[in-house]
Amino acid sequence: MIDDKLRVVISGGGTGGHIFPAVSIANAIKSKHPEAEILFVGAEGRMEMTRVPEAGYEIVGLPICGFNRQNLLKNITLPYKMWKSDRMVKRVLRDFKPLVAVGVGGYASYPTLAAASKLGIPCLIQEQNSFAGKTNKMLGKDAKRICVAYEGMERFFPAEKIMLTGNPVRQSVLNSQLSKQEARKKFGLDEEKKTVLLVGGSLGARTINRSVLSHLDMVRENPDVQFYLQTGKYYSASIQAELDEKGRPDNLIVSDFISDMGAAYRAADLVVGRAGASSISEFCLIGMPVILVPSPNVAEDHQTKNAMALVNRQAAIHVADADAEATLLSLAVSTVRDDVKLNELTQNIKSMALPDSASIIADEVVKLALNKENK
Repeated sequence: MIDDKLRVVISGGGTGGHIFPAVSIANAIKSKHPEAEILFVGAEGRMEMTRVPEAGYEIVGLPICGFNRQNLLKNITLPYKMWKSDRMVKRVLRDFKPLVAVGVGGYASYPTLAAASKLGIPCLIQEQNSFAGKTNKMLGKDAKRICVAYEGMERFFPAEKIMLTGNPVRQSVLNSQLSKQEARKKFGLDEEKKTVLLVGGSLGARTINRSVLSHLDMVRENPDVQFYLQTGKYYSASIQAELDEKGRPDNLIVSDFISDMGAAYRAADLVVGRAGASSISEFCLIGMPVILVPSPNVAEDHQTKNAMALVNRQAAIHVADADAEATLLSLAVSTVRDDVKLNELTQNIKSMALPDSASIIADEVVKLALNKENK
């Protein structure tokens, strides 16, 4: 047993979609090997620098950043930041002496795993999306194991390295013990009405918000359906002002943030949301009927590719961002009333679920570490 020697470095972040899996993998390693030492490497100023310590792990921040396409002058310091990050991470690896390195995507992931590979440290990368990100594609040729959430990833990575594991998700989402009626009561909803949950993520999604705010008359005209709109903090004040001016329908509840997403999903008959990898994995595991509105503001349009992987198996409904304001709300109303369609979506999306992802990935991490130690 290598519990007293198991040292793991985990790198990546930038968004919750990278951080949730990273922390879940770390938690799974610690649950199996409590004495394991885990060090995170992130990017200065990014979300991981606060979220990872909140989860109880130490993190080192690199000055790495992405290429700024909007303001090219801001890229002047990029070569220096890359050089400094490379030097810093080499020192971190030599001091910490990890037996294995894990990358989950994000700015810090590339310099960390590239340096680890050069030092002979075995690397595992976890790709959350159905269309691999540039960082992971570059790292894939040297990685020992590539854990993916979708089939057909051989077009990005060497087939012999790929393992279909799914994406680790927040356990709090899966473990809600509330009944549908109890969950609705918690959110101030009618316990008996059909319920549509519209979620734009922690920052909100303007398109989803406008799809509701532009059709308040349609909300009022369907009193047998209730709507819970999570706006995101950025849009909250302007939306509240607009509702004060136009009048708030009795069957619409608006909130800027939802702290208990497990309860929110339990309250809903249908969810409308973006097509981030972590959200989709949660939908699959809980069997949630969804209308996906992929964000157009992501690299290589990977959210649309995530959505279509479900749509092609009749496991979700897709609405393009450009069409959403005109068509989304009426589609949500007709879908939530269609019990046959809801049941079909539930069964099909459940069939795509890959449970115990974090535990499976943790086992692969430990195998690589053992192999390294034995050598």
